[in-house]
Amino acid sequence: MDPKKIEAVQSWSRSTSVTEIRSFLGLAGYYRRFVQGFSSIASLLTILAQKGAPFLWSDDCEASFQKLKIALTTSPILVLPSGSGMYTVYCDASRIGLGCVLMQEGRVISYASL
Repeated sequence: MDPKKIEAVQSWSRSTSVTEIRSFLGLAGYYRRFVQGFSSIASLLTILAQKGAPFLWSDDCEASFQKLKIALTTSPILVLPSGSGMYTVYCDASRIGLGCVLMQEGRVISYASL
């Protein structure tokens, strides 16, 4: 995990508008497959970001926001691969870096980044 990205997420301030919530959910949604229970954690924020929904930031919304930030900035516990079963590799590349995640049966086995 890139320390600069972790710092950016950790320092993300509380949303004060629907646009800011959508921006945060866009970032978080990119990594949703690596956050267990993502949809249930983000459900209150998703409802708040809907078109025409009143913007009422509650304590539950704040708790959901903080829990999502923690899930995005901490590494899950890695598991040992089993002898059987298919592997899945997720890759993301740009001009300045490459990141990969090796998974088996929906569980993270290993990370790699350059």
